[in-house]
Amino acid sequence: MSADGVSARIARGRAAFLWACGLDVAVRKPGNVSTASPGHAMEAAQFLASARAAADPLFARGRPVGERIEAAVVATRAAVGCNTNLGILLLCAPLAAALEHLPIDVRDDIPGKAPGLVSSDAAAGVSAAGNNGFAGCDPVSLRMAVRSVLAALDVDDARAAYRAIALANPGGLGRAESQDVSALPEVTLRAAMALAAERDSVARQYADGYAEIFDEGLATLCATTGPLAAAVQTLFLGFLAGRPDSHIVRKLGLGVAQTVTAEAAEWHARLQADPAAGETVAFAQWDEALKRAGINPGTSADLTVCTLFAAALIRPGAIGMASDQTWHGMCIHHIGIGLFPTSDTRITLPPRRAW
Repeated sequence: MSADGVSARIARGRAAFLWACGLDVAVRKPGNVSTASPGHAMEAAQFLASARAAADPLFARGRPVGERIEAAVVATRAAVGCNTNLGILLLCAPLAAALEHLPIDVRDDIPGKAPGLVSSDAAAGVSAAGNNGFAGCDPVSLRMAVRSVLAALDVDDARAAYRAIALANPGGLGRAESQDVSALPEVTLRAAMALAAERDSVARQYADGYAEIFDEGLATLCATTGPLAAAVQTLFLGFLAGRPDSHIVRKLGLGVAQTVTAEAAEWHARLQADPAAGETVAFAQWDEALKRAGINPGTSADLTVCTLFAAALIRPGAIGMASDQTWHGMCIHHIGIGLFPTSDTRITLPPRRAW
C-alpha cells in the first residue's frame, strides 16, 4: 500500500468521524444533547467543537491507540472544558488506527473484478475521483483490522487511556475490585476493558471485537430506509432498547436504566412502523422529560456515533449527507457493499441479547 494511499484513507476516515459526530447532535435523540434541545448543562456547539478538536490527534498516523485517546481527550478539554466525547473517543480510536492496517485502498478484493468501484458504489454516489480513489473499506477487512489492533494493545495503551479517563472525569464510575481506573493499570487495555465488559457497553466492544457495532448496528442501517434522521434515531433506539444504558446505570442505577430501556423499546417499534414518529411532539416531550430528570443515555449515543463512523468508512458516499436527506439503506456482505436489496430479498437481523 502506498504512503499516499494510507494518507487518503486517513483523511477520509477523519471526514467520516466528523460526519458521524455532526449527525449525533443534528438529530434529536431522547436524553441526548442536540441542536434542537440542549441539556445536562451542555449545548450542541460544544460537541461539534469537541469533534473538531479531537479529530487530528485521533487520526495521528502511527500513534498507538492509547496515545490517540489521551491526546484527543486533552484537546477536547482544552476546547470546551468538559467531557463531551470520552465514550466516542474510546470507541472510535481502534477503528481510526485500523485504517492504517487494511490491505487495500479500493474495492479490489472482489474476485473476478478489476480494482476500482463496485457497481453499487456508483449508484450510492461514490466516485473514485470524488473520494481520492477510496471506494470504501471492505467490511470483513475492516473488522479483521480492528481485531488486529485490539490484539496488539498493551499496558502503555491502558495507562494512557486511564489518564484520559481521569482527565475527562465521567460521573458515576465507582470503584472496581481489579484494575480500577484510579490506579495504575498492570494489564493491557483490552484486558482491562474485558474486566469491565459486563457492566460497560464501551468496554464490551474491546472485549468482543466490536460485535455490537458490526453485527447489530450496521445491520440496523442495512435494514432502514427513509430520512437519515429516522435511520439515526432507529439505530440509537435499537441500542437503548437492547440493553440498559451503561451511563444511566452508573449514574442512576439499574432500575432507572431498565425503565428507559422499556420506553425506548416502545418508541423503537413506533419508529419502525412510522419513520416520522421521531418528529412528533410526543417524541420531543420524552426527550425533554429525560433531560429534566437528569437522564442521559450517553453510551447508546456513543455506540450510535461509532456505528455511523464505521458505516461511512464502508460507504464513503454517505459522508456529507444531511439528516433530512433520504437514506436508502445498504447491503453489507462478504464481498462489499451496495444499496439495500429489493423487497423480495429476506434479511435476518441478529437477535437482541437478553438483559
